[in-house]
Amino acid sequence: MDSEYVIAIETSGSVCSVALFDDQGNAFTEECWEPNSHSKYLTLKLEVLLNKYVQDKERQIKAIAVSEGPGSYTGLRIGVSTAKGLAYALNKPLIAVPTLELMLVNVLQEHDQEVKHVDFFVPMIDARRMEVYVQVFDREGNSVQDVTNIILDEKSFSSYMEKGRVAFFGSGAAKFSRVINSANAVFVQGIEPLARFMYPFIRNRLEDRRFVDVAYFEPFYLKPFIPTTKPKDLIGNAGRKE
Repeated sequence: MDSEYVIAIETSGSVCSVALFDDQGNAFTEECWEPNSHSKYLTLKLEVLLNKYVQDKERQIKAIAVSEGPGSYTGLRIGVSTAKGLAYALNKPLIAVPTLELMLVNVLQEHDQEVKHVDFFVPMIDARRMEVYVQVFDREGNSVQDVTNIILDEKSFSSYMEKGRVAFFGSGAAKFSRVINSANAVFVQGIEPLARFMYPFIRNRLEDRRFVDVAYFEPFYLKPFIPTTKPKDLIGNAGRKE
């Protein structure tokens, strides 16, 4: 019998990554670390994996997983729309993976020695200027502060650093390192949300049959999209007299 796979898609950050997971959790991956390359490379990376490992998509693919956010508006739209299109076309269930929790899995699996004495974990996604999307977890991986967006300053997360060592990581951590001065702050470098770390979520949601509605699922943007530039037609007509 041919193997069955779950397709995983992650485009919420700067890395475009996809993975195929077999029933044993083995991951076959494709990644592009060229910034903002999702629209260019996502379908190409998927095609490479599917052509290499899958002969019959309708029979061998059992689910589609996608990072739900928060993160880049554009990246999330590209990833989620692609995942929904695959789920609909193949008539397969859709699994949503929380992006900040995905980053925590990355740290625990790949940087266990760096964080073995850490009491709290704070994944941070850059939201421009000094704003970040964050969530706080304890050392057992339990969420102790829900996903939110905050403006960073020197007092941010001080209550956690008074209790113990706190690991900060993700695209928003570098700018926080410039304003905080605490012996209890640990900064872990190079952490991105990647599809190859999705298997724990996929396994649990397949077991519990926790799927999202393909037709109505939307990315978790956390805050509404606000354009930063005026449409061209408005700019061109500015000050024009009728």
